[in-house]
Amino acid sequence: MKKIFKIILICLTLYACEDVIDVNVNNAEPRLVIDASIHWLKNTNGNTQLIKLSLTAPYFNNDIPPATGASVSISNSSSSVFNFIEEGNTGIYKNENFVPAIGETYTLNILYNNETYTGTETMTPVVPIDFVEQKNDGGFTGEEIEIKAFYTDPESINNYYLFEFLVLARNTSTLEVYDDEFTDGNQIFGFYSDEDLESGDQLIIRNSGVSERTYEFLNILLQQTDEDSGDPFETQPATVRGNCINQTNPDNFPLGYFRVSETDAFTYVVE
Repeated sequence: MKKIFKIILICLTLYACEDVIDVNVNNAEPRLVIDASIHWLKNTNGNTQLIKLSLTAPYFNNDIPPATGASVSISNSSSSVFNFIEEGNTGIYKNENFVPAIGETYTLNILYNNETYTGTETMTPVVPIDFVEQKNDGGFTGEEIEIKAFYTDPESINNYYLFEFLVLARNTSTLEVYDDEFTDGNQIFGFYSDEDLESGDQLIIRNSGVSERTYEFLNILLQQTDEDSGDPFETQPATVRGNCINQTNPDNFPLGYFRVSETDAFTYVVE
């Protein structure tokens, strides 16, 4: 029996091969992708703002094509218009005289390929980051560095937060969203854990105030892109629509989002 098993194993080893499988992925018409995040950083005038427009591309494409030649502007409730001018053919549109105001309603207007896209959002305030704490034996293995950025939530007001943790050495960014349903009026923290953080790494922590609609959009998006997910009973990923509408052709809806936020930033050096 052992000899037969060895012969079968040798045969399998000799004749094993790898088949090349060509995956045919359907190509759809490209859609406009809108990255219009207006940040009013505390203690700045907030005049310089950027909007990035790109196009969807086939799955196996390595490059993201920019959406060039668009007409981009933002207007406020007083009918003041802030025009965004493209930098070369990059799909990045810049304005240097934007006027941010808490509670102000802004409307994004984009004309691209003879189609008009619009989105509306209100500038949401945010509380400052109070302080940052570090723990060096976090995670399941006890080898991850945990960072807690504490802030004090205003009492009796519904608040929604977007935390961004940017590791400058790796040029990576991690996003987390929070609401104050169970923490109203208390001091609470934004949480970040990373086993690859090292002493001396510089971490930029940004906390932005967002609307409830923005919170819900980002929460769904982050759940779908969570690398630790994999529950077989989870809802399958689907296209998550933002708050921008194609007024010319609603079926050709864009991807992405338009938001306007007050933002607090904290620079932390890992100990």
